[in-house]
Amino acid sequence: MTSSNPMPKGLKPATELGPILIFFAAYYFGDLFIATAAIMVTTLLALAISYYYTRTLPMMPLVTAVVVTVFGGLTLYLNDETFIKMKPTIIYGIFAVVLFAGLMLGKSFIKILFDNFWKLDDTGWRKLTIRLAVFFLFMAVANEAIWRNLSTEIWVNAKVFGFTAATFLFFVAQVPLITRHGIQEKPNPDA
Repeated sequence: MTSSNPMPKGLKPATELGPILIFFAAYYFGDLFIATAAIMVTTLLALAISYYYTRTLPMMPLVTAVVVTVFGGLTLYLNDETFIKMKPTIIYGIFAVVLFAGLMLGKSFIKILFDNFWKLDDTGWRKLTIRLAVFFLFMAVANEAIWRNLSTEIWVNAKVFGFTAATFLFFVAQVPLITRHGIQEKPNPDA
């Protein structure tokens, strides 16, 4: 059965940002273990909602959901917050390795993910892929440094606000590259 219902406006950003915002609220009104359970449930719920409307499971959210479930489950089962704190490192590391591996195989996985949004030449996709892979490596190292050396409260704030802001700023900083390597679609004279 395919859904003929388009995803309501605003639901996509809610499914992308909702789990992290619920994690933050659950941490401040409860503790890290409650927040871990909350992000596990909301991540899976967001994935289910996305699947209901699109009938596909996007790769990045799917990988994130698997890692959240595994590391969140370990956190709760072993009553050890180390695992949920390692989760961003694992996710960023996986994405960086996959992007670098794709480049070594002559593929840009970023092109596959974002080709619907941007039309870039091959040089642009390669540069964007390299930049994003390096960014993910940086984020993995930053997560490790923060959770290993600072308090849980600082880590939660860095995860929710710092990492989100860094990701936003990274993509804003890529606008010149996207503009410089953008491919203009030629108008169809028969249309």
